[in-house]
Amino acid sequence: MNQQNSTKFILTCLTLTVAACLCLSVVGFGAAGYLLWSERTPRTEVISTPEITLPPEGNSPTPPAAGEATPQGNLPPEIARQMDEIESQVQTLRGLQRDHAVERQLYSSEALCRRVVEDFLVDYTPEESHDDVLSLSAFGLLQPDFEMLPFLEDLYSEQIAGFYDDEVKAMYVVQDTDFRGPQRMTYAHEFVHALQDQNFGLGEALGVSDEQCQADSEHCAAVLALVEGDASLAEEMWLHTYATDQDFTDLSDFYRNFDTPIYDAAPTFMQADFLFPYQQGKDFVQYLYDQGGWEAVNAAYTNLPQSTEQIMHPERYPEDVPLKVDLPDLLPLLPQGWQKVDSGTLGEWYTYLMLSRGWKNVSRLPEDVGLQAADGWGGDAYAVFYAPDEAGYVLVLDMRWNNASEASEFRRALLRYVSRRFDVPTQNVDGGSWAWQTDTLFSSLHQDDTRTVWLVTPSQTLADVLWQALSTP
Repeated sequence: MNQQNSTKFILTCLTLTVAACLCLSVVGFGAAGYLLWSERTPRTEVISTPEITLPPEGNSPTPPAAGEATPQGNLPPEIARQMDEIESQVQTLRGLQRDHAVERQLYSSEALCRRVVEDFLVDYTPEESHDDVLSLSAFGLLQPDFEMLPFLEDLYSEQIAGFYDDEVKAMYVVQDTDFRGPQRMTYAHEFVHALQDQNFGLGEALGVSDEQCQADSEHCAAVLALVEGDASLAEEMWLHTYATDQDFTDLSDFYRNFDTPIYDAAPTFMQADFLFPYQQGKDFVQYLYDQGGWEAVNAAYTNLPQSTEQIMHPERYPEDVPLKVDLPDLLPLLPQGWQKVDSGTLGEWYTYLMLSRGWKNVSRLPEDVGLQAADGWGGDAYAVFYAPDEAGYVLVLDMRWNNASEASEFRRALLRYVSRRFDVPTQNVDGGSWAWQTDTLFSSLHQDDTRTVWLVTPSQTLADVLWQALSTP
């Protein structure tokens, strides 16, 4: 569920120290970790863009009309000059040089929104969306009847700042009114992505392709956090080094009217997950920078982080690599007609989200409890299956922990979480197994030293069959 199926990086954002930067890593949920729901996704950082009052006397250039783009050769001279200046400043600040000019265009927010929706949501089918909602609901992160596609369309329509497209090697910036503080800072962030692309490569060059993310979703989550954390830290430095007094005035005016009702209404786990590449990613890059400056950050592109655990605990990078966990083929053990809708790796980040950011308020553990319980993650594999009528489902989560103490800490947290989520008491089956029973499902948890296995099934009989398959050498 943390995979990205689209290999495009569409990257943009305002600095986290000044702005509420929202990462829209949308669509698809096939192998948790970065985004239980970002398997098939473009990477679009988005911000709400309220109208900014034009300065008097008609000094601002006329913005492109809806549906139109202003190509590089037709950019207003003053905007082109400012972009050139920002590019020079960012190259000096980041210590990377471009090897060729980057194409750049201005769009109206309406036209840019439509471009993103047409480029990416058109490839996200209702069937994929349906399966993703089923998978997320099995983990307790989303309501089973959540309407994903309308939500994503609304979210795109609410906020778009611009992006760098690593496939066509072009920069796109919103210019509904003028190229002012918010747009200038966004451009600084985006140009870092262009420098990353020219110096290290993005997408497949960093092991972020459809096939690679299907095989290793935690890797994709970690790489995106490196890429965005790098751009966010450089953007922050640009702000404090080169931004003008007018930039700060513009930003203050902008955020006085900053409003994101669609994001504010998003499921709780999405709100946190949107920000992961920027908040946790920036902390990761800051740690590297503090250890060895930009050279240490650059070195991470040749020794890429491998998991959300490394991003959350940068002191464990690069030595603490995830353990590979494989599930046997369980589909033949299920009733005829059942289908697997999802499988992959949950990862430390999504383990925390599951425990503390579920859609049911009553099931959420305190943030510190969820974070502490997820700490010590060593590796995992999960699979989600559904009955033909979708009235029943099976969830299998097989996890490894760094030591038995951390496995026990997770087990204690999961006991609380499951009991709250299903509103039933925990039954201690024996010294290493626990169970929960409702009218429609049976859930069990097994711990053996550093291994925990959580099952959710329609019946105890099926749970016993699956546990037997999982515990057979």
